[in-house]
Amino acid sequence: MNDLKEKPLWQMTGGEFLYLQQNSEQKEVQSVTQVASSKKHVYGIAGIARLFGCSMPTANRIKQSGKIDKAITQIGRKIIVDAELALELAGRKTGGRK
Repeated sequence: MNDLKEKPLWQMTGGEFLYLQQNSEQKEVQSVTQVASSKKHVYGIAGIARLFGCSMPTANRIKQSGKIDKAITQIGRKIIVDAELALELAGRKTGGRK
């Protein structure tokens, strides 16, 4: 199978290509589903609003407050939030009245 992976596509026969495609898809699908099931992400301010069950302005305030910064990855305008970590961080109480 490793020999087939190294072989250029234009040199493969139809049978070799189908064999490689069928065998590689099964392993990739299994590994992708394992990774996807372990992490849940939400995207954007709208995703934060759905996660916390609040309005978009409130979700923006939550993001700007810095409480869930460890759960947020932002690349340009794209915002990716690790949902489980965000909920855990938001649940922690810091400061406030005594």
